[in-house]
This record gives sequence, structure tokens and C-alpha cells, in this order.
Amino acid sequence: MTRKYFGTDGIRGQANKHPMTADVAMRCAMAAAHVLRGENGHTHKKVVIGKDTRQSCYMIEQAMAAGFLSMGMEVVLLGPIPTPAVAYLTQSLRVDLGVMISASHNPYQDNGIKFFAHDGYKLSDETELAIESAMDMDLSAHLASSDDIGQAVRLDSANGRYIEAIKSSVPKGMRFDGLKVVVDCANGAAYKIAPKILWELGADVITMGVDPNGKNINHKCGATDTEALEFRVKAEQADIGVALDGDADRLIMVDQKGIRIDGDQLMAVLARSGAEKGWLKGQGVSATVMSNLGFERYLKTIDLTLNRTAVGDRYVVENMRETGINLGGEQSGHIVMSDFSTTGDGLLATVQIMSIMVESKQDMASLCNVFSTVPQHLENIRLGNGLSASTVMSNDNVKQAIVNAENDLNGAGRVLVRPSGTEPLIRVMAEGDDMDQVNGAIQKISKEIKKLS
Repeated sequence: MTRKYFGTDGIRGQANKHPMTADVAMRCAMAAAHVLRGENGHTHKKVVIGKDTRQSCYMIEQAMAAGFLSMGMEVVLLGPIPTPAVAYLTQSLRVDLGVMISASHNPYQDNGIKFFAHDGYKLSDETELAIESAMDMDLSAHLASSDDIGQAVRLDSANGRYIEAIKSSVPKGMRFDGLKVVVDCANGAAYKIAPKILWELGADVITMGVDPNGKNINHKCGATDTEALEFRVKAEQADIGVALDGDADRLIMVDQKGIRIDGDQLMAVLARSGAEKGWLKGQGVSATVMSNLGFERYLKTIDLTLNRTAVGDRYVVENMRETGINLGGEQSGHIVMSDFSTTGDGLLATVQIMSIMVESKQDMASLCNVFSTVPQHLENIRLGNGLSASTVMSNDNVKQAIVNAENDLNGAGRVLVRPSGTEPLIRVMAEGDDMDQVNGAIQKISKEIKKLS
């Protein structure tokens, strides 16, 4: 079935334009309530709603609250809070549904809606499709009676509950005294929580991106733009830099030299520590097809495997649950540690890496230089003249070009060709030990795709 509203990570779009309008948000909430009601027939269900700091979040939040209340659900408003905190509180408060209003690392003009089931995991494809179907139904006959309209409350303790959960993941007695940390909160959902967690654990905290105004989220700051953080870490002679994205479900770190450390290197640090201490399960790590070949080669040296998945932390988590692996993530900085969380959590990963740093008595540069990355290059090819990605991917000449490119790398690299999930693009990525061969492989495939356009 073709999806009309939901993508790979909820509903997303430009605020106040379809599908990210108040009307769609309200119908989405009503549909979700209707689907939940069908599970056992009664209306008394409860939902928590969190949001990031975008100006449009107020509009979407109120529209969704109205939709849920009209269907007889109880609504708990969490205010600005990280996405992983919504997942945690959905489970911890034993509610039936969690909602996060955020477009993650996107600019303020965009917004999105993510759902979490009662267990803190994202909704199944089947449930999302059921909600989509109900969104286009006339639900007026299913509205709650005047006596059964839901009530809304604001949970003032939401931030504090999540802070304690993150701190409790750190070994008992562990403190970060003496560590100077620059934390860039991207003017997003963690602008209050992140500095407080690190300060309460004893770090000397210098803040960036903690003055949200509704329009500056992710603007020249955060995990997608670490240039200012890299400069600040060096200027402050700090030990570590932490960059979160708008909803704090991903992070990028910076060492004391101002060098950027991506998700692959951070997962390598965690995997090595987990293998040594015995907490790593499943004899491997789940990561996407975008993770560097150097990471995969490193894991083999310590007798671990890399389980590759489709791009998106949703698919990483699915693989982890299927295989029993408890560590996974993405090169872009989503890191999932399922012993503590059901989704990517930038703050959880931060305190775990800092704990390893303290225990090992290593600086960040030494700790996180785990493997040498293999040269990797990505080219995005825009499709014109109404050309569909499926047409490109099924073209015999394109398929043969991919085979030829892989043969050229001769086992010393790999090729990945995939359509974008949100734009009319084909993404062509190659990596290998020889950069000339990598570029040649990309050019060979790109040439055939551009012929079709």
C-alpha cells in the first residue's frame, strides 16, 4: 500500500503547508485515537505530547491536543523536550501513545510528527497504515460524548524525570569533575536539559545554542553544522565538544583538537568497551549501509560483526530487536543503546562516552581515534523530466554500470546506489582504499543515470 502521509520517520513537511497543517495534525490525532480505541473498545486512553522549539510547534501541539481530546483521550503536555525523552516517558508513565512534534535536524520552516507505542518503540508499519486510512474517514460519529471529552494536563516534572534516567545510566559514583565540556544544543529541544545533566554530573559546562527563538533551531549550529563548536572547543581549551540536533536524538562530538567525531567512531568506542566489559550482546553492532567500511573492518579485528540496515534509525532498531543486539546507530550520530533506551539518544550516548573517557583516563583524541576511515564519496543526482527513481533503479544500463563499478573496486571497496526518500534524487556512494577508483566508480554510474534524465 502506498503511503500518503507517513514517511520512514513519521509525517514531515513544511509548516502550514500540506501535510504539515493544523487540519492534518488534528485529523491525525483523531485517527490515532480511533485506531487505539479499536484495540479494546474503550475511550479512556492517555497520550503524552512533546515538542522541540520551532515556532510552528505551538500550532501543531494545540491541533493534536484538540483532536485527541475530542475523541475522549487524556492528554499530557510535556513542553519542549528531546525525542528520546518522549519515548522514555511513554513507557515510564505507562501511557498508550507518545507524540513528538519535531523535524529533527531540519530548518525551522519544517516540522513533523512522530509516534511511539506504549512500549516506547516507534509504531509498526501496520499501525501507521491504519492511522493513515482513518485520517481520510469521517470520524464525526466516533467523537466522544460531551461527558467523555478528554482532559489535558501539563507535566512540569517531565524534564526532571528524563534527567534522572540519563544520570542513572552512568556507573554509580561516576563524576565528570575536571572535564571542560562545550555543549551545542542547536537552539533545540535539549537547550535546558543537556547543560543541566552535564553540570549535575560534575562537568565544567560551556553552552552554545541555548537561546531558541522559534526560528534559529539548527541554524549554523548543532550536529549538522559543527564549525562553530570546533572553534569554540579550541578557544576554550575544552576537553570535549558535544553537538546535538534539534530534537537531541543524535549527536556529533569534537575532540580537544577541534576534530569532528562521527557516529561510526563513537559506536566503535562503545562496542570495544562493551565487548571488554561484557555488556555487549549479539556479538555485533547494527548500523546502516552508510557506515564506513573502516568501521566494519575494525569490528572484525575484535571478533564482532556489522549488521547493515536500510538508512534510518527505525531500521536499525528493528534489526537490533530481531537479532538481540543492544548497540546500533548511524554515521550521522543516531546511537541506540537498547539497555537504556528504545530510540536514538544523543544525551545518553554523550554520558556513556564521557564515562568511558573518565574510566580509561584517555583524552578524546586518543579514545575516539579507533579506526582509519576508508575514503568515501557521495554524489546526489537530481532527476529531471518527470523521471522516477524506480525507472532509474530498474534500468539495465544503470544496473550494469553498478556491477562494473563494483568489479573495478575488486573487493577493496563497495558501491551503494539508492533513491532519496524525500526528494527526486538518486544517491550514489562509493568507498574504497583508492580514491581514484572510488571517483571512477561514481562517475561510471552517474553517467548512465544522467543519460536517462
